[in-house]
Amino acid sequence: MDTEEKLRLVTRNLQEVIEEKELREQLEKKKEFTVYWGTMPTGSISIAYFFPMMKVADFLKAGLKVKILLADLHAALDGVAWDVLEKRYEYYKEAIMTILRTIGVDTSKLEFVKGSEIQLNQKYFHDLLKLSTMTSTHDCLKAASEVVKLGDNPKLSGLVYPLMQALDEEYLHVDAQFGGMDQRKIMVYAREYLPKIGYRPRVELLNPIIRGLVGEKMSSSIESSKIDTLNDEETVKNKLNKADCVAGDPNNGVMALLQYLIFVIKEDRKETFVVERPDKYGGNLEYRNYAQLEEDFIAKKVHPLDVKNAAAKEINRLLKQLRENRRLHELHVAAYGK
Repeated sequence: MDTEEKLRLVTRNLQEVIEEKELREQLEKKKEFTVYWGTMPTGSISIAYFFPMMKVADFLKAGLKVKILLADLHAALDGVAWDVLEKRYEYYKEAIMTILRTIGVDTSKLEFVKGSEIQLNQKYFHDLLKLSTMTSTHDCLKAASEVVKLGDNPKLSGLVYPLMQALDEEYLHVDAQFGGMDQRKIMVYAREYLPKIGYRPRVELLNPIIRGLVGEKMSSSIESSKIDTLNDEETVKNKLNKADCVAGDPNNGVMALLQYLIFVIKEDRKETFVVERPDKYGGNLEYRNYAQLEEDFIAKKVHPLDVKNAAAKEINRLLKQLRENRRLHELHVAAYGK
């Protein structure tokens, strides 16, 4: 695969790359380019996890090595009880691997790393203290503001969080970090501060924030805004039927699911997206790409309810492997008690 095709896959559907010139140069020069994506094992995994996994799939298809950091210590700093960290780590690892199997990607160049395994060593702690002497509380608060639950009286743990995420880039031995736009301030902090302690800045790859089914953002704390990966078929249908989706306005969570998840899978598999309708309403509609659907949706040629029903059918297909994974259900109960 040539550099242009690698670059196309790596940057597909991203909102921003910091810096694309560096990315291109490294893809051309390095024998093995490594990227990491990190997540805290906090709440139950929702369908929102498919979005970063679609990019992980792109990275792997482009021949990159991918490390997934399951940041157990970050989760503790964000309020997860210390005694359940290991259980949530195991649940997250199994859920993410099942999602990747569902997408159908070769995971031979994928590695899972537990945060505490790299963060509880003497050199890491030394660098953490060194960074703390260079970073103001103002900069820490700014970096963490969209990621950590700070509140009116922030805990010290929330201020440590961005320093650790910056150091993770160095201690994971990666060339790039991938995350959502809510991580941008931490990534910018990492690019500014890592060189101050002798480490090179990394390329930062940023996914757009996907709208929730209700409201602006999918949130683990707002049940109606998300679909849990273990929700049954009827629950998925009901949540989509109640989702925000105004005729003619594509700026909603249902259309976002289609644009960034369903259509990416369909196009890669060379399949069409089918909106089923009775003959009296014009019969079925088939779409080869999201742009065609959005055009019809804006023109009100396709009804929101028909789109919701078609989306529910596709999502239920995606969730089949997760629902049938008995070990995943057992791990979920162990991690969350239900």
